[in-house]
Amino acid sequence: MSSLAEEHQKLILDGTKIAWHSERVKAWERGERIAPITIDMALTRACNYSCGFCYAMFQENSRKIITKKVIFDFLEDCAEIGVKGISFVSDGESTISPAFIDACKKGNELGLSMAVGSNAFVLTENRLEEVLPHLTYLRVNFSAGERKRYAEIMGCKESSFDRVCENIEAMVKIKKRDNLKVTIGMQMVLMPQDSDQIMPLARLGKKLRPDYAIIKHCSDNEDGKLGVDYKEYEKLFDLLKQAENLSDDTYKCVIKWSKLKENEGGGQIRSYQRCLGAPFLLQLSGSGLVAPCGMLFNEKYKKFHIGNIVEKRFKEIWKSDHYWEVMNYLASPDFNAQKMCGTLCLQHKVNEALDAHLKGNAKIEKPTKKKPQHINFI
Repeated sequence: MSSLAEEHQKLILDGTKIAWHSERVKAWERGERIAPITIDMALTRACNYSCGFCYAMFQENSRKIITKKVIFDFLEDCAEIGVKGISFVSDGESTISPAFIDACKKGNELGLSMAVGSNAFVLTENRLEEVLPHLTYLRVNFSAGERKRYAEIMGCKESSFDRVCENIEAMVKIKKRDNLKVTIGMQMVLMPQDSDQIMPLARLGKKLRPDYAIIKHCSDNEDGKLGVDYKEYEKLFDLLKQAENLSDDTYKCVIKWSKLKENEGGGQIRSYQRCLGAPFLLQLSGSGLVAPCGMLFNEKYKKFHIGNIVEKRFKEIWKSDHYWEVMNYLASPDFNAQKMCGTLCLQHKVNEALDAHLKGNAKIEKPTKKKPQHINFI
């Protein structure tokens, strides 16, 4: 088996890796104030695309600018308190921030695992040469396989399709040339009405040769404002299996079956009521806002807003009683994720695992098998 094929076997793209951090779960059970394992954040709220499926439009809050000093202080605090991985994804296009490349380098130098989710429009070859050696993974948001439909779905010019394809080819070339460990992926956020792009996207991935192409559900907010009809996903299962079958030894077309199937019948089936995952997997807005999750970024959820890294050091926010009051509320009987949350949140799989652990249905214990890739992104 080739080394690339072996790497693919170690990828967990549809699940959680929290079991490999069982020591932090034990500390949490003891009532200790644990640092997040993973923080998902953005360096800006701004974006150069206008995707029709974007959740960020529902996350508006008071904007502040994350400067190079602010992000450096934040990364130093994360390393100090025990955060393990930082993913620049969240509610903005981090690559357009002037601090982006320096932040990736700084985090890596501090021993943090760094990752990026991006439309990759500005990630031209010169910038990739600088940033790729410092990343654990780079995921390109790419929700169509044809030029015209790409422009329609992602809210950009048709020429952007060609440019981003060239950028992906450059990523693959640099990774192979320098034997980098970074994983390169493409990701389609699938709205049911865009199912005509499932096979074109899977075939394009096979042509461009990233490590994988993911096809995933679209998360709607708690009010269903994106209008995702989850019953429609079930009708696409045969087509998605066809896309999955395009996988080979060095390219995987991955379908996020677990979340797609949880919505059979039209509604998310949550096995839990409490949100236990936020202390392990925290989210920050590109405005600098610290909140438990992206669903709570909007100003109307201000009671869940804990602080802002532009105004106060993160380690001080994390140590504060208010931080833990919010986290404890989410884990209390006063909060019901089945009634109060949007669909298929980032913390969902972590919540499932922690809930099953506390109920004694599936205890979280350190696995004896070989560690997967991207272990610090749970």
